[in-house]
Amino acid sequence: MPFLLALILILIGVVIFWLGRRSQAEAGLPIGRVIYSDTRGWQSLEKPLFSPTQRLTGKPDYLVQQGREIIPVEVKSSAAPAAGPRRSHVLQLAAYCLLVEETYRHRPKYGIVKYADRMFAVDYTESLQATLLDVIAAMRADVAHAAAHRSHDEAARCIHCGYRHACDERLA
Repeated sequence: MPFLLALILILIGVVIFWLGRRSQAEAGLPIGRVIYSDTRGWQSLEKPLFSPTQRLTGKPDYLVQQGREIIPVEVKSSAAPAAGPRRSHVLQLAAYCLLVEETYRHRPKYGIVKYADRMFAVDYTESLQATLLDVIAAMRADVAHAAAHRSHDEAARCIHCGYRHACDERLA
């Protein structure tokens, strides 16, 4: 009887482990331990990551730990562009890599942009980091000189924008 009970518990454990790995794969996450999630479905919301040196804050969808490596994952609900990930999504992921480096004191080698139909691993290179810092500086300069303007003509984007209430250029 104790042997049968132990066998049943082992089988239940294997099934739970398998279901967890399957859910992680379906979400587009690499194998590893999810240490941060901003998707509301898994747990309570995490605090944003913050960089005091860059005055930057952000909430990646997931952080997955593989040994010492921490991989930021950004999930997009749209289909992937044919030419590869959008530049804005790559820069968003680069910002998360920067935040991970400052928060966990370990530079990520790459991050992942997961679209509805494809996934892209994006190397976090010195060049990508420099581009990110240049874009942040340009954005801050535009804001300081009141030169920031809406960069699209899509009413749907404006309707869902978090700054719509304060925007003088909203479309809808």
